[in-house]
Amino acid sequence: MTADTLKPAIIATIPHDSLAFTQGLIYHEGFLYESTGLYGHSSLRKVDAQTGEVLQSIPLGGQYFGEGLALKGSRLVQLTWLEGRAFVYSLPALTPEDTFYYDGQGWGLAADSGRFIMSDGSENLYFRDDGFQVAGTVKVTRDGQPISSLNELEYANGYIYANIWYSNSILEINPQSGQVNRVIDCSELAAIESPADPRAVLNGIAYRPDRKTFYCTGKLWRNLFEIRLE
Repeated sequence: MTADTLKPAIIATIPHDSLAFTQGLIYHEGFLYESTGLYGHSSLRKVDAQTGEVLQSIPLGGQYFGEGLALKGSRLVQLTWLEGRAFVYSLPALTPEDTFYYDGQGWGLAADSGRFIMSDGSENLYFRDDGFQVAGTVKVTRDGQPISSLNELEYANGYIYANIWYSNSILEINPQSGQVNRVIDCSELAAIESPADPRAVLNGIAYRPDRKTFYCTGKLWRNLFEIRLE
């Protein structure tokens, strides 16, 4: 099956903290929750979805590089890159609650109704149970070819959405087969942003169910875009 390519419609442009090295993004009940990376600068943030104002910021210790972020029930789970720890926070106060441990690298994280979905930079996605134990894997392919560098993840409407590191595309993935259903070409967003820093790549996907839109941004981007997939 050949994956179709589409360009999203930009619904709104919202200010974004250009010092935020965005690694994970979630929308929940009027707010965005954002995981930022880089050693000494990693944090978990609560952000006003209308204005982009950072309302709350919880720093990680300097030994941790924040990565993907998922919401499951009333708990947020934040990965770390090389440290093998995922920090658990309870909503609405973002109170630290627990820590999960895992092997390998942590890149992106999402959750469906029953499990976590995790990437590690390879072509594989890992399904994890409530105790964060691996319960299954799937290899992501586009037109029969494996796709690696899977990064930030979101789950919406029965599909997994994945950023590809150093790419302006988001993949819409069938979670059962791993096949790429559609490719969302976000090159227009990157062109508007036109960052000078080579690290400032597209990264961050959050679905807003009441409007059937997505929020997208990038590492060190000054803008956050609300988009609709036509």
